[in-house]
Amino acid sequence: MEGSNSISTVSSTPLSQSPSSSSSPASPPPLVLSPCAACKILRRRCAGRCVLAPYFPPTEPAKFAIAHRVFGASNIIKCLQELPESQRADAVSSMVYEANARIRDPVYGSAGAICQLQKQVNDLQAQLAKAQAELVNMECQQANLVAFVCRELAQSHYKCFDDFNASTHSDFHSITQTNFDDNSNVNQLWII
Repeated sequence: MEGSNSISTVSSTPLSQSPSSSSSPASPPPLVLSPCAACKILRRRCAGRCVLAPYFPPTEPAKFAIAHRVFGASNIIKCLQELPESQRADAVSSMVYEANARIRDPVYGSAGAICQLQKQVNDLQAQLAKAQAELVNMECQQANLVAFVCRELAQSHYKCFDDFNASTHSDFHSITQTNFDDNSNVNQLWII
């Protein structure tokens, strides 16, 4: 019975270190691909044809975590499988955007953000209309002021012109009268 308790020993040297394999070149280590962020979070093996891998890279785990929290992995996969590949990237970005909006505002989601932005647009359009009305009012006031200044200048110019004409007319009248008086004297001289 003592022989049955014997322990067999196994060689501790690995097979790869046999004398015959030491002379051959070392093969490159197998390429280990990191699973996509979705498979990491779901703790599953990332297959070569994983529908989530192109859209949820391992460097962006929060992107899938947010979408998964709101929509669930099975709904995301189902949605992506129903779409053509050309539309999948847009669908993923839309789901991530909506998920972020739902986390911020669980009731309205992105619709709440859209309503808020539309309200801002309406407020800004009202402010713009008010500013444009004030601008038109100021332009009208400026035009009225220019017209008033022109009228005043014209009146003062006409007044100066009238004063000049009056003084010229009176000077002409006095000169003419003097000449007439002189001529009448001359005529009287001829009559004598």
